[in-house]
Amino acid sequence: MLKGIDPILNGELLKILDEMGHGDDIVLVDRNFPAHSGGNPVVNLGDISTTRAAQAVLSVFPLDTFVEQPVGRMEVRDDASIVLDSHDEVLAVAQADFESHLEFEVVPRFDFYARARAAYAVILTLDPRPYSCFSFKKGVI
Repeated sequence: MLKGIDPILNGELLKILDEMGHGDDIVLVDRNFPAHSGGNPVVNLGDISTTRAAQAVLSVFPLDTFVEQPVGRMEVRDDASIVLDSHDEVLAVAQADFESHLEFEVVPRFDFYARARAAYAVILTLDPRPYSCFSFKKGVI
């Protein structure tokens, strides 16, 4: 245990977040997401919500300020206008420490799968809420 570090951030995840470079993506997904099929490292955080996982990750992870939308979310049933509670919650967490207004990039489901395959790593939760899948682009300190 480290002082000042969220206990959800285990050594494996901290190492991955530290190794990532500016512009690298990491995805945070719910229990329904095919996390292991992409071949990327998968960190399983267990029975926590994606909101709680986002709080922990974003407590040490700088979002990219050089792109318009450093956070993305999976589109719900091919309708970008559908916004779920988990989307509002994670956006609020991301916005809390971001210096300017933040909006999600809404990513169609199959495009999100492709984004996950290209990501540096996948953070898997057991959040039962469908479409609770997010991407974060790493910025600089």
